Amino acid sequence: MNSNKPRVVKDFEKLDVAIQEQVKLAYPNGFLQNLISYTDKDGNKVSALPFETTDKYYLIRMSRQAAIELIEEDDDYDDDGLLKEDIKLDLEDKYGDQDIMDELASEMDSDEDDD
Repeated sequence: MNSNKPRVVKDFEKLDVAIQEQVKLAYPNGFLQNLISYTDKDGNKVSALPFETTDKYYLIRMSRQAAIELIEEDDDYDDDGLLKEDIKLDLEDKYGDQDIMDELASEMDSDEDDD
C-alpha cells in the first residue's frame, strides 16, 4: 500500500458505481477469499476487502457473510460465484485503460528501485 494515498473505509453499497464495477473487475472470483482483518480506531476487529486506485486506498467493510451474499445476489456473477464473461469484458472495455496505466506506473516505479 502506498502510504501517501488517502485511506477510505466504506461499505460496498455506499461506493460510487464506478468503484463498485472496478472492484468486481479486480475480484472476478468473488470477495470472500480476499478479505483482510484489521483493528479499527475503536479497537474493534473488522474485516474488509482491500482495493487500490491511482489516488485512494479503499478498505471496503464487509463480513464473511456479506461477501458471500453480495456475490450470490449480484446478477453480474454466475451460480459458481464467478464474474460473468460478458460482464468482465464490458468492464475491461470500460476500465481497461486505467488498469494498464496503473500497471505501467508501478512497473516504472519498480524499475527505478532497481537502480
